[in-house]
Amino acid sequence: MDQIAPSSDLMSELLLGMRLRGIQYRRVYAGPSFGFAFKAQPGCAYFHFMATGTAKLVTEEGELQTLSAGNAVFLPQGSAHQIVSDPKASVQDIDHYDVVSLSETVCAVTASSCSAPHVIFFSGCMEFDLGGLQGLVPLMPELMMIDATSQRYLELMPILTAMEQEARAGRVGDAGILARLADVVMAVIVRGWVECGCGNSSAFVTALREPRLSRAILALHRQPGRDWTIAELAAESGLSRSVFAKRFQETIGVAPLRYAGELRMRIARTWLAYDRMPIERVAERLGYTSQAAFSRAYKRITGISPGSSRRA
Repeated sequence: MDQIAPSSDLMSELLLGMRLRGIQYRRVYAGPSFGFAFKAQPGCAYFHFMATGTAKLVTEEGELQTLSAGNAVFLPQGSAHQIVSDPKASVQDIDHYDVVSLSETVCAVTASSCSAPHVIFFSGCMEFDLGGLQGLVPLMPELMMIDATSQRYLELMPILTAMEQEARAGRVGDAGILARLADVVMAVIVRGWVECGCGNSSAFVTALREPRLSRAILALHRQPGRDWTIAELAAESGLSRSVFAKRFQETIGVAPLRYAGELRMRIARTWLAYDRMPIERVAERLGYTSQAAFSRAYKRITGISPGSSRRA
């Protein structure tokens, strides 16, 4: 596949804003025949790493992907799927298996009567947050798969091995170590996907590789509290107002000022729900003249009040 040259600044902004929260891992041992079903988790993402053996991943649409030792899979939209020894194998929801807790965030699932399992894989489910760029998640593919043994991803194998060892050991502080290692793995997977052309997500490709458009998007993300106008964003891009507005709408799918408003609310949600920032401070940082004005805008765009986001 042809390589692309994405905007380095915008790519860095994407990766810096990426956060994984609420990670729960399973270490799965399976025999020669197995079938695990993973239900849809909207707002979350799945991650699987095949340590030993082979398996088939079956998407919700019935597409098959072969997983071999060293393969890692990322499902950014939390789509339903199965991991099976064979498409004809009987399948059971992964949540219905008996588990043994190894630590606060890691549990073990054993679906094999053999002393030595045929397959070992690690599975994670977590909230996937791209921060201000969260609107790009729907443009991502259902599944991203890489071969950690290939030349392109040589840096990943030591990290995945460290994750495997950490999950097995159950040492003090393993949750924090696993979370940080997972951050790096997901960032490398997303970057590799972008470098290889982002599959068929043409809008995402264009946003990242179009230097003029990416300058405006980067400006919005770096100064979300500024009261941007179409003329100012067009000037950032070096385009006329009409050409910029048309190109932005066609590429991103929303008008520039609507994107700016939704961006502010995505950032506000992170500050409220995770950073526990006071509502009045969020309003001030995002350029609103009053807390009331911010609250009205937040509820109009998100459907809930800022206070509800804090409580959630």
